[in-house]
This record gives sequence, C-alpha cells and structure tokens, in this order.
Amino acid sequence: MITRRKFLNSAAIFGASVLATSSRHAFSAAGPIVSLPPADTLITILHTNDTHSQIDPLPANDQAFPGKGGVARRATLVRRVRKENPNTLLIDAGDVFQGTPYFNFFKGEVEYKAMSEIGYDVGTLGNHEFDNGVEGLAAALKFAKFDLVSTNYDLSGTPLEAIVKQYVVRTVSGVRIGLFGLGISPVALITPANFKGITFRDPIETARRVVKVLRDSERCQLVVAMSHLGYYANPREGTIGDSQVAEQVDGIDFIASGHTHTFMEKPVIVKQPGGQETMIFQVGRSGIYVGRVDFTFREGKVVAAAGRLMDLRDLG
Repeated sequence: MITRRKFLNSAAIFGASVLATSSRHAFSAAGPIVSLPPADTLITILHTNDTHSQIDPLPANDQAFPGKGGVARRATLVRRVRKENPNTLLIDAGDVFQGTPYFNFFKGEVEYKAMSEIGYDVGTLGNHEFDNGVEGLAAALKFAKFDLVSTNYDLSGTPLEAIVKQYVVRTVSGVRIGLFGLGISPVALITPANFKGITFRDPIETARRVVKVLRDSERCQLVVAMSHLGYYANPREGTIGDSQVAEQVDGIDFIASGHTHTFMEKPVIVKQPGGQETMIFQVGRSGIYVGRVDFTFREGKVVAAAGRLMDLRDLG
C-alpha cells in the first residue's frame, strides 16, 4: 500500500526524470514518409489521448500492459522524434486527469507540469478535466505551459474564458497549421455543478465554422482537430463521433481522437462531403502508445500522409 511519503518521493523522482529526458491527399495507414525530394517538407504530428494521470509505468500486475508506459518513456520518444524531424508538433485529445493518486493528491498540477516538460504544443479538454469543477480546472491550468483549445465549449463568463482558446495557428517550416478542439456532450458524463456556466455547442456546426475561419481567414494549409467525441466503428443512431464529423465537415486533414480508449493499429480514412479525405487515429489509453502522422508538403499543399503507432513498450 502506497504511503503519502512514498507517493511524494515518487512524484519528486518523476519530475527529475522528465527534466532529464525532456489537389488531393494521398493518405496511407502504414509507415512514415521517408526519402523526400529536396523541395518537400515533412510535418510530423505526435498525439496522445486519455493518459488518465498515468505518470509512472503501469503496475506490474496490470493484466494488459504490466510495467509499460510512463511519462519518462514518452519524453524519451518525443525527444528522439524531434531530433529526427524538428518540424514536429505534440498534441493531446483530452482526459489527462483522473485515474491515479497523482490526480487525487495534486489536482492536475503533476499532469500539466509533466506535459509541459515533455514539450506538448496543444491539447484539448476531455470530460474528466472537469472532475474538480471549472475553478479546479482553471487552477490546474496555471501549470500548463502549452495551449489548450476548445471550440464547441462556450466558456464565456467562466474562469476558463481567458485561458482556453477556440483555436491556435502554428507555423512550422513555413506551413501554417490550424488546430482546434472538440469536446463531448456533458450530459450524463459531467456533474452539472462541475460544468457550471459552460454551454455545449453542436460539434459538427462548430467544426464547420472554425474550419472555414482556419482555411479562409487564417490561410492554414493543414487543419488538425483534437477530438474527445470518441471513435465509433458502428455508432448508434444519433451518435456524433469523429467519423460523423469527418463525414459531414470539409477541410479537416487529421482528427486526433480520444474518449473511447480505442486501440487502433493504424489510422482510418474517412471521405469528406466534398470527396477529400480525413485521417482519424486514436491510441488507446494510459500513455501506452503515441500516435505519429507524417504529412508531406510540396509547394504548400499536402501531397501525402501516413500514420503509425509508436510503442512505448519498446523503450524498456
């Protein structure tokens, strides 16, 4: 049984370890793009979802992934990829909170500090980010040294309004990348008092509006959604998940998926209304895997994309 002293010592050791390690698309589901012509630019998106306060590796008695994962290994992997390709963004699709004593004791401080040290660029909000209410989330976000975006949660008048953005634009090697976030309906998932003052907006209509802004006004050449709506291969009628967004919204290149803890072996490709393609990828839970998607740009346009799993189990 873990004692408070042992737990706090573990947290301190973790902190030190992270600091130490710290036209038409041609979509493919296997392998990164390599051997580029000199005129091409490779943009890499690394993504996680539903890490659920899993700071340490999973316990040795975990039935599925004993001793695997952990933020120190994730930091090592991210550093390796960024050394290979400096044109790399690291994003998260929500549910950073809840699942281990780190959240119970520190209320989100450890999770956001860890992500900041690893070098996350952008994240969105899952339903468990509201487990301590709006004010609790706002307090935890003081420790996040990266952008948080939520496009279909209207945060007006709440402590989150000045902290969480509707979208962000990053320029990487001359490529303008628009990133936005979609959150799941709070009904039956979030205690009403913990969601007080926030209005849930229809994710499809919201996505259409923000993608138009990103494409037309912000002149983005790549549009990425971090979604905590969930991936449903066989959705019930009325379900709005990532496939439904992709099928009804033009202009999204990639959806980094979350919420359903779906272990995808490779990304799925969904046709947009206008015939273009959206890639969707979700990498399970607890930080066992990191997803990687490589976009090849030529003359400012995506000419190819490929995605694959990166397995933290291979890092010792």
